[in-house]
Amino acid sequence: MASVKLTDVKKVYDNKVTAVHDFNLEIADKEFVVFVGPSGCGKSTTLRMIAGLEDISGGTIEIDGEVVNDLQPKDRDIAMVFQNYALYPHMTVYDNIAFSLRLKKMPEDEIYEKVTNAAEILGITEYLTRKPRALSGGQRQRVAIGRAMVRNAKVFLMDEPLSNLDAKLRNQMRAEIILLRQKLDTTFVYVTHDQTEAMTLGDRIVIMRDGIIEQVGTPTEVFEMPRNIFVAEFIGAPKMNLLETELVKEGDRWFVTPFGAKIEVTGGKTDELTRKNVCPGSIMLGVRPEHMVLTANGGEGSIPCKLEVNEMMGSELHLHVYTEDGTRLIARVPTINLTMEQRNQLVYGAQLYLTFEGKVMHFFDKESQLNLIYG
Repeated sequence: MASVKLTDVKKVYDNKVTAVHDFNLEIADKEFVVFVGPSGCGKSTTLRMIAGLEDISGGTIEIDGEVVNDLQPKDRDIAMVFQNYALYPHMTVYDNIAFSLRLKKMPEDEIYEKVTNAAEILGITEYLTRKPRALSGGQRQRVAIGRAMVRNAKVFLMDEPLSNLDAKLRNQMRAEIILLRQKLDTTFVYVTHDQTEAMTLGDRIVIMRDGIIEQVGTPTEVFEMPRNIFVAEFIGAPKMNLLETELVKEGDRWFVTPFGAKIEVTGGKTDELTRKNVCPGSIMLGVRPEHMVLTANGGEGSIPCKLEVNEMMGSELHLHVYTEDGTRLIARVPTINLTMEQRNQLVYGAQLYLTFEGKVMHFFDKESQLNLIYG
């Protein structure tokens, strides 16, 4: 078991393109940390630098207190699971899992014990005599994980291990990785572009963009206290609605006025705005789709809009609407809250009115895009 520490780590390629900028992060022993961000943000490059598969251009990487900058991958005591599984096609499942142990000249009886134990944990015992071509994608991924498990490495590195699986299998494998983590009780560093994976798997999430860390925090922190607009839109599905509006203060009360509505800020957000000495003025207001509420008719606290797309998602509807000035918004509406007659009226062009509570608002500076409370 081990901690991982990255100090001012950077990666600059020969063409002078900087893939990772001054990356600083401490990962505690037995912590599960997820690097997440859009394609090309530097998350896989950072993982490969920890593994020793990419040279670093600056800074230091420590594993269990030891600087490993100049150590070969095989000497870092890490185990890595790749996106494409990287199995040997001519070997059986058993031999694939046992391969690294045989390289270490481990006695065959010990290899047998480790391989069969890993296979039992992963539910692939019946496939040990098969070759990879006879396995499904999910079964191959379990073999790749089993090969990493038997090494008893200090740190597990996983590079988008579920991206090649279909949606149903990804959900199943996410749950299996959570159970595996509980059984292994070791340090995990996991890379994904899928924010759902990040939210469900990570103790902490590292959100990256263009080689820079935008925010580090628990799933709850990055969801409820996004540091800027990028984080706010990236975490959550569908993404957060953004509305240009005025933030108004009347005595000790705060209001926003999107599209002619007047909605009071309530809950702890009122105290936070005052404590942060936020100035009234033009801002970007963020409201998540699940917090948008359909109202029966127009009023001071409602936003008039027209329905463009109605997505039936089973237990909820995703209503894509546009306002008078063409701003697009999305509302997630539980179907249980609607009668069949109300659902039948949700057709293209239907006049709707949306509102939201004052306690669910997020406030962002228009220029810096930082959260006015948490930025």
